[in-house]
Amino acid sequence: MSLGAHLVELRKRLFIAALSVVVISIGSWFLVPFALDALRAPLTEAGRLSHRVVTLNFQGLTTAFDVRIQIAVTLGIVLSSPVWLWQIWAFIVPGLKRRERRYAYGFLGAAIPLFLIGCVAGWFIMPHMVQLLTGFAPKPDTSLINAKDYIDFITKLVIAVGIGFVLPVFLVLLNFIGILSAQAILKGWRVAVIAIIVFTALVTPSADIVSMFVLAIPIVALYFGAALVAHLHDRSVKRRMDAFSAEIAV
Repeated sequence: MSLGAHLVELRKRLFIAALSVVVISIGSWFLVPFALDALRAPLTEAGRLSHRVVTLNFQGLTTAFDVRIQIAVTLGIVLSSPVWLWQIWAFIVPGLKRRERRYAYGFLGAAIPLFLIGCVAGWFIMPHMVQLLTGFAPKPDTSLINAKDYIDFITKLVIAVGIGFVLPVFLVLLNFIGILSAQAILKGWRVAVIAIIVFTALVTPSADIVSMFVLAIPIVALYFGAALVAHLHDRSVKRRMDAFSAEIAV
């Protein structure tokens, strides 16, 4: 494909991905009240444990509407993940050989569940972070949490952790299409671990070391799992190449 054809293909894929997010976000508008109740629950629990008032504060005329839009869009991104992950793969596929295209099903079969598992992991770690951070306020005081900042923090956390869980799948994909070897993946493990820790530190509060490592450990495990899968694949390819060479020699 020419550069112009690639750009047209990219525009098409981006349009389909964006359309899926928009459509599902519109449908998710009706789920916002339930999502708000779930998001408010950690604050209520934190207030109960600290014996003081911890509640959301909708400051500003348009804040409540902005928060609802943000929640709906986040739900749209998460629920439409099968569509936009497929569009990422579909854009790469035209540049691959026919044998390499069969990895599409494996990519989607791993990427979609891992993204959703990552989002769930971010969601379940969130209440502990809320309790920890609100616990620093003195007991006689009331914690009025800015609703927009609170929702922004949680949505970024959930999406970022979901993406972090998907990244090892791309390592396996690059190995399967012959771009990255298992040796190269293992050689850079120190840099990868540091990068993962920095990434989890950015999406979690700096004061919450426990949450940072709780998120970092499964991502590091997935990284080494990707290295293992790549190693098994490289060994299989080498075995086939050796058998082919021996057959030619005979």
